Amino acid sequence: MFSSETIKLKLNIITGDILGGINAAIIALPQALAFGVATGFGAGAGVWGAIILCFVAGILGTKVPMISGITGPSAIVIASVMHALNKDINSVILVMLMAAAIQIILSLTKLTDIVKYVPYPVISGFMNGVGTIIIIMQLNPLLGLQPFSNTIESLEHVFTALNTMNIKAALLGLLTLAIVFGIPKRFTKYLPSQILALIICTIISIKAGLDIPKIANVSAAFPKLSLPSANLHDIITYFHYAVTLAIILSAETLMTGLVCNSLTKINSSPQRLIASQGIGNLCCALTGTLPGAAATMRTVAALKTGATTRFAAIVTPVVLILLLYKFSGFVAEIPLCVLAGILIKIGYDIIDVKLLKVIKLAPKEDLYVLAIVFLLTVFYNLIVAVGAGITLAALLYAKKAADRAKLIHKPVYDEDIVKLEQKVERDYKHKIRAVHIDGEFFFGSATQLIAQFDELLGTRYLIINCDFDETLDISALFAFEDIILRLKSQHIKLILVLKNKDIYKQLSEYKLTDEIGTKHIFYSEIEAIEFAKKSLTRNAHKKYKK
Repeated sequence: MFSSETIKLKLNIITGDILGGINAAIIALPQALAFGVATGFGAGAGVWGAIILCFVAGILGTKVPMISGITGPSAIVIASVMHALNKDINSVILVMLMAAAIQIILSLTKLTDIVKYVPYPVISGFMNGVGTIIIIMQLNPLLGLQPFSNTIESLEHVFTALNTMNIKAALLGLLTLAIVFGIPKRFTKYLPSQILALIICTIISIKAGLDIPKIANVSAAFPKLSLPSANLHDIITYFHYAVTLAIILSAETLMTGLVCNSLTKINSSPQRLIASQGIGNLCCALTGTLPGAAATMRTVAALKTGATTRFAAIVTPVVLILLLYKFSGFVAEIPLCVLAGILIKIGYDIIDVKLLKVIKLAPKEDLYVLAIVFLLTVFYNLIVAVGAGITLAALLYAKKAADRAKLIHKPVYDEDIVKLEQKVERDYKHKIRAVHIDGEFFFGSATQLIAQFDELLGTRYLIINCDFDETLDISALFAFEDIILRLKSQHIKLILVLKNKDIYKQLSEYKLTDEIGTKHIFYSEIEAIEFAKKSLTRNAHKKYKK
């Protein structure tokens, strides 16, 4: 028999999962419809793809809820493949099938760990590029004009065909933008602005009888299983498209996994995550629906609403099916200009505003990488952009390391200090710990270091000795921010020991000294240890008096 507390806890978990799944479904519906139309497969393929992938990946995936479906980067890749293959649906489905198979094979290797070492400017440049592509490609349908599948044609057409735009569609599209951008977040906690815009603008279109392009047809019937016709020549010819799609789907899933791990403090297996996504995408390809990835926005929405287990990932597709069957007639009336407005907001949300705020402080090398990845993503090829960015970042880092290389005599670290650290940890039962960040602290080591801060349970004061002389790159600075936030969430006071004032100045420019507290920053470890001991003793006396 379960105790009343156990029953109450289980009911709270189930309630949180149901509410989280419903919230994720409300966010997923307009996005799946819009991305389905944007790829050329149709709205139904987007929604059914989200249903199938989310359900399969939810059952087979990690314990934490991962809400999956078609996303911005995957939609852009599929639209590009569709354009390259002259809208041959059979060939595009073959590419999706091969991409899913590559994901499953990838899950059997350790290559899933590679995403940890992708430099932040590469990720930022790629996401900024994807967001920009989505915005540019939706300008034409926003104005009631014919959509195009690449950025250059979209830009050319939107300027040359303004005189032929559908005024009614343009006005409705502008109203959509006003709703999705204008309504404050506190008013859209339980009804997101995207679904609100979808409902309001579609009702206006129906009531006013507007003659504008609409979705027109969405099948509520479950997609039929079918194998695409293929031969060895097609498989070899389309293989590079499949690799591109598989890498984008896997990278986005792994990035969502990292975000989820940070929020839940539960480390999920990347191999299992990719395997479940690959099997889910295989099912999507076999049903002619759109593949996808674990979607960050939907997953975070589910977690913030109270979801804690994979049950939320099963609730989401069930809610989507109910919405599709109940409102298929309404969905068919949704204007394409409304979906375009929603996608423009999604594109804006994808853009890395966090980096743009501090871009003037970023090192030039980071900006070179970001700019090249951004331009190649928008105007050439996504996978070439990521490859070029990683290569350039590696070369610039190698050059930086080579320029610093010189023969120097470095004395062994003071043994007395080491003994003092060990004595303090022992005497204070590890409530005070001292650690050293040794070696190069850059985009590779930063991610590895963050993971180690989950092993500090019981610690109240953590003294971090920054044993590096060089200033930090932007990836390391963001990693430092993550470390600070993670320690705060664990109620651990951070004390920083720096080697020089240049690093202090850099931390100050990025406002990280405000997060740490200037009185918690020292240039001598002995002073830092004494401060921690006095603070711990003082707090103990306060508790004793209470």
